[in-house]
Amino acid sequence: MSVQQAMDLPIELISISLFLAMIAIELIAIFVFRAKGTYVAKDSLLGVFLGLASGPANALTAFITFGLLSLAAPFQMTSIPVTWATFALCFVLDDLRFYLHHRIAHRCRWVWAMHVVHHSSQQYNLSVALRQSWTKHFTGTMMLKIPLVLIGFDPLLVTFCGVLNATYQFFLHTETIRKMPRWFEAIFNTPSHHRVHHGANPRYLDANYAGTLIIWDRLLGTFVAEEAADPPAYGLVKNIETYNPIKILFHEYAGIARDALRPQLTFGQRLRYIFAPPGWSHDGSRQTSESIMRDAGIVRRRGSQRARSVPAE
Repeated sequence: MSVQQAMDLPIELISISLFLAMIAIELIAIFVFRAKGTYVAKDSLLGVFLGLASGPANALTAFITFGLLSLAAPFQMTSIPVTWATFALCFVLDDLRFYLHHRIAHRCRWVWAMHVVHHSSQQYNLSVALRQSWTKHFTGTMMLKIPLVLIGFDPLLVTFCGVLNATYQFFLHTETIRKMPRWFEAIFNTPSHHRVHHGANPRYLDANYAGTLIIWDRLLGTFVAEEAADPPAYGLVKNIETYNPIKILFHEYAGIARDALRPQLTFGQRLRYIFAPPGWSHDGSRQTSESIMRDAGIVRRRGSQRARSVPAE
């Protein structure tokens, strides 16, 4: 099979069927074979609903992203042929693109308003992987794909790599797998690494942004290892405690609007309520992830493999 033939497959339909089958297998593993993990019916059904509905909801606005990629195509520096070798290169570069997008999503409130949907569950199982926003084409971070098109990759290949990356990440959302072999944990994102990313514990904030390859976190100083003595507490720093899908999907956008439209703010303060890190406030009354870690005595050292606690003075 050629790459072009693989790109022509109904990959999203195949992925959805695989996802639902794997959720059923995980349920059997947990409830029949007593594997580690939990399922709360309301939470899991909500995740499946948000995931299944995100496909058509995001498809309605996909023209924004694909239109921008198509507009960039005439300005390509070269035209890279679609082969298995160029697919592998495109996948690795797109994985770095995902890392940057993901890091921005946790450091810019406008993008976080989209991404918070995925982090809003206090459970951690395969159904949480489907808990996706319906507004991903409005964030602006999809423009990070444009450099891949400009250097010569086919926009369809770039899109295909993104879909495969998202498919890989589905399998990270489980507690039934404790650790993968050491060599695999060193190179690839794994359930253990991604459990850290979903943890609201101070030591786990703003860590492990990887899509498929954990090497980006290791190289860029955002890798934190899972600690058995401090198991991840899943969810948000301040959980919203609701199963209302509309509130889950749009509560942060509503919060941005309330804050940015407050009276007696400067124009710069209004902009910062939109684009500064989540938790920023003009009067310092709220906490960002950085202040939470600082108060907990967490020191994140660039290039280190774990967050270190230091005694408070």
